[in-house]
Amino acid sequence: MSGRKKTVADLTEAEIRGRRVLVRVDYNVPLDDDGRITDDTRITTTLPTLDALLQQGARVILLAHFGRPKGKPVPEMSLKPVADRLRELLEGRRVEFVDDTVGHAARHAVGTMYDGDVLLLENTRFLPGEEKNDSALAEEMAALGDVFVNDAFGAAHRAHSSTAGVATIMRGQGKPVVAGLLMDRELQYLGGALDEPRRPFVAILGGSKISGKIDVIRSLLPKVDRLLIGGAMANTFFKAMGLATGTSLVEDDRLDMARELQSTSGDKLVLPVDAIVAEKMEAGQPVQTVDREAIPADRMVLDVGPRTVEEYRRVLSDAGTVLWNGPMGVFEVPEFAAGTKGVAEAVAEATDRGATTIIGGGDSAAAVGELGLESRMSHVSTGGGASLEFLEGKELPGVAALQDAP
Repeated sequence: MSGRKKTVADLTEAEIRGRRVLVRVDYNVPLDDDGRITDDTRITTTLPTLDALLQQGARVILLAHFGRPKGKPVPEMSLKPVADRLRELLEGRRVEFVDDTVGHAARHAVGTMYDGDVLLLENTRFLPGEEKNDSALAEEMAALGDVFVNDAFGAAHRAHSSTAGVATIMRGQGKPVVAGLLMDRELQYLGGALDEPRRPFVAILGGSKISGKIDVIRSLLPKVDRLLIGGAMANTFFKAMGLATGTSLVEDDRLDMARELQSTSGDKLVLPVDAIVAEKMEAGQPVQTVDREAIPADRMVLDVGPRTVEEYRRVLSDAGTVLWNGPMGVFEVPEFAAGTKGVAEAVAEATDRGATTIIGGGDSAAAVGELGLESRMSHVSTGGGASLEFLEGKELPGVAALQDAP
């Protein structure tokens, strides 16, 4: 892992007061059918960075994306609802929104800001050059600011104009290009887990496919003391062991890979010992708990069983560091949620005992949120894909473009 990046905390007041500070945030929040925000976590987690800048008199200009509009304006993907919520959260601050990103209206809005004001620009992905990391677009973004802050860890694995592009240009102009406090927290927790974990270091990986997490597994195995497997990816390991898997999802083209991982991991790789099975992946289905050696031919594995949860709880009982990415089953369906819930509670118990516990974004973060356990985790990452790529050991373009700490 690379060293620590310079952050907003490293900037002097002279570098901030009265300056136009361009802040890339991840405000890709969920909305209901009426366009109301159902979870504002991605907004609230940026408030420490915004407060740090505003208290020192910055003029804060926010760049963010929402959804996948594919390079053209889509009214349902406007950031206006985010601006409305941000105005409530930053009560007493002038928070403006402009339905433009780099055009005349955006430049005019920036030019009429006062110290301590906040301006949210429209969805960067409305622009066709954003996801192509178009240099001309990045130049237009760079012209709006004197300082660049990236607080969007969830988008840091993308080399887009508003992440890597603008940072590279502004850095080349000699302007400060730093991490926000949320970005720094993400890098410190995830980097610390990989570089200097308190032991025993236990990783938990779930989800549907080995193929999606093979690089994570290979990266983590040399570092962890135990790697607990859940989700449908366990079925591929089962079949590789010669066990029957019924109608379960199995990656037949990854069986050799599963055998290789098992043969080279020693006792580090820990697989479920039982499973919850049903005929269909639907609510209201009759379910059955079976040993992994007794999966019926007409049933599919949809969750880990209670004995597995207890075994995983035992492994976690003396953990010093826990890293979890991916649910244990189809947790969106109540009948197949018990495994994820049980493991989440076991991780929370590890935190209570003093372990450092990190939830690696995506579905695991969503599950922890639904269970109301966020406050009992050391860190819940805001980046699913970014977390995975970081754990794979890949360099994130949005992070690489930032200045290193002195």
